[in-house]
Amino acid sequence: MSYSKKYTPLLIGLAMGAGIFLGSKLDFSNPSAKLFSYNPKKEKLNRLIDYIDYEYVDEINTDSIVDVTVNRILENLDPHSVYIPPEELEGITESMQGDFIGIGVSYYPYRDTISVINTIKGGPSEKSGIKAGDRILMADNDTLFGEGLIRDGLANKLKGELNSQVQLKVYRKGTGVFDVMVKRGRVPLQSVDASYMLNEKLGYIKINRFAETTYKEFKRASDSLRNIGAEGLVIDLRDNGGGFIAPALKIADEFLEDDTLIMFTKNKKGAIENNYATKNGSFEDGDVFVFLNENSASASEILAGAIQDNDRGTIIGRRSYGKGLVQREMSLGDGSAIRLTISRYYTPTGRSIQKPYENGNKEYFNEYLERYKNGELQNADSIQVADSLKFRTPGGKVVYGGGGIIPDIFVSKDTTRVGETLNYLLRSGRMGGYVFEELDKKRDFYNNLSQEEFKNEVVIDDDFSEGFLKYIRRRGVEIELSNYQEQLKKYLKATMAQQMFGTDVFEKIINQDDKMIKKVLSLTEGKLIKD
Repeated sequence: MSYSKKYTPLLIGLAMGAGIFLGSKLDFSNPSAKLFSYNPKKEKLNRLIDYIDYEYVDEINTDSIVDVTVNRILENLDPHSVYIPPEELEGITESMQGDFIGIGVSYYPYRDTISVINTIKGGPSEKSGIKAGDRILMADNDTLFGEGLIRDGLANKLKGELNSQVQLKVYRKGTGVFDVMVKRGRVPLQSVDASYMLNEKLGYIKINRFAETTYKEFKRASDSLRNIGAEGLVIDLRDNGGGFIAPALKIADEFLEDDTLIMFTKNKKGAIENNYATKNGSFEDGDVFVFLNENSASASEILAGAIQDNDRGTIIGRRSYGKGLVQREMSLGDGSAIRLTISRYYTPTGRSIQKPYENGNKEYFNEYLERYKNGELQNADSIQVADSLKFRTPGGKVVYGGGGIIPDIFVSKDTTRVGETLNYLLRSGRMGGYVFEELDKKRDFYNNLSQEEFKNEVVIDDDFSEGFLKYIRRRGVEIELSNYQEQLKKYLKATMAQQMFGTDVFEKIINQDDKMIKKVLSLTEGKLIKD
């Protein structure tokens, strides 16, 4: 027997085994799997990194080189193709899933301790008796207080496996230090901030992002509002930067008749994928209003575009952001991922609302400044449109592509320095620190207030608001209120309500005297919402 014949069966067996192993590692249902075939351009990059790793004169972190390289590649594609490093991916994934495993508290690192702002209703900590104002000193053997308190990573010490237990050492004013065992559970991250009735016939729902749970949250809220008399609905998408497309499509489906086009996508090969409404819609009658502003983007614009292009409702506010690109996420195997733009989406009339990005990412993301300068935040006539991007809805209404959804009814923004500063202080959480400290001075009193008692008994007086101005002044923020004292008081009370009762009460207070709310109420005043 020759040498070659003797080993032929063994070689065939090894080849088959290797093929089976490699086949098990490839996912041919995933378009990204075919990307990993041999490519001399990729090999060039690999050889360069190896060369630097082994031969460069100084020690260098080649991982950081790879990160920079990936970022630079994606930056040259479009503004929304991005690299997500491992330390950021987990938090982003949790936010978009709509829940995480933890103990269910919001906390504030105050004077080198973890201070509980509030507990999640029905969550593990509330069930274990933890209250607002409690200080969490230890989690099992991890110390969570002291001058060396590092905010990053604190959340990971409170997270863990589902149904796992953690022993907390807690300090409470008037009680002292005590131990409590908490069983970790699923903690919801709500994407519906508020739902309530604006009047006897008109309901209101505020959505902060489009996560996996958003449609279920929205459906639960809308059904509840209909059960108490809502015949029309306001969907507030202000400052909603988007998220997953699927929940936006399902929400649009609630309002549109069967087989109505919601939107379509087109990839670089020209392949078109249409998305139609189904028979599942439960709110196909009655008025619909959608609130937008300059920070409403992506999935928010898909929902608003479907309502506008099908003549189904009224868009109120200001021109939206203008993001009409669709991304797919791909894991890179080390805890990081990239989101790559794979197609563009179009509203039912065929318009792309993606704003231009040919002049680079910096100019693209700073476009708000251009809107501010050209006056379009105060005047609808200042919105720049192109006749070449004019479309018509089935009802004959003119709509435009080329950069955001232009509202049917314009509502200006307060762009004064004081107004912008107050809004920043509210949304950035700067008010939260001061309010927490004030609540902490009378924790027993505040913890025992009902929402109705809070509404009627808690008054934000001049001393309280002046105390806040001193608080931010010590932190380098100077602001001259002029005619904004009452607005500041309203914001402070809303922040207090948020810490005590959650976002629903917060939004109710913020919406008092809101210009868009006033506009929609004036449109419906004196007539039944459902004709």
